[in-house]
Formats: sequence, C-alpha cells, structure tokens
Amino acid sequence: MDIMDKVVLGKRIQEQRKQKNLKQDKFAEMIGVSNVHMSEIERGNKTPAMETFIKIVNVLDVPADLFLRYEVNGAKPHILNDITEKLKNLTPSQLKMIEDLINAALENIAYLVRKEAEIE
Repeated sequence: MDIMDKVVLGKRIQEQRKQKNLKQDKFAEMIGVSNVHMSEIERGNKTPAMETFIKIVNVLDVPADLFLRYEVNGAKPHILNDITEKLKNLTPSQLKMIEDLINAALENIAYLVRKEAEIE
C-alpha cells in the first residue's frame, strides 16, 4: 500500500483510545484538537497532521508502529510476533489447519503474482 489507508488508521486510533477508556471528547482535548476533528480522524475522513499524530501516540502511550505496521517495511518482525502470539495456545491439529491455510494462501499469492507479471 503506497498511502496509509485513512480508514484503517482511524479505526486503529479509535480502538486504542477505547482500550484506554478515553471518551472521544476528552481524548481530543488531550491532543489539542476539536472533538469534530477527532471524529473525522477516527472515521477516516481526515489524516492527522504529523504533530497531531505524535500527540496521539504519546497520549495513548503506544509505539507509532502500532498504527503504521502494515505500511512500513521494518514492521515484519512485529507482524510475525503478532501471528506467533495468536498461535500459541492452539492444539497441534489446529496448527496443522493453520499451516494448510497458509500454504494455500501462499500458492494463491504466487499464482496472482505470476498472472500480474504476464499482464505487464
């Protein structure tokens, strides 16, 4: 993805705000924007300015890559850690099912990449 998806960013911000039990109006006040503007950001209608983004990260006390992890190249280790964490408590048979799903997905990705290369 070349440009950060504003809707995804807004949802991630909203999820973190709610996890911290912050009301939107209080959160907006803490980062120095209007409640209307915060609502626009959370709905994906606006992208926060860099200064506002930094305040959001600081007030929520989360790493910036939590919001950007699928948009930046260095995020791969975090994504792999997230996946590993989700798989920890699965049974061997459940892990086998996941492995089969991953293999099928990888085959489909390889097929789509080949088809895309043929078109170009």
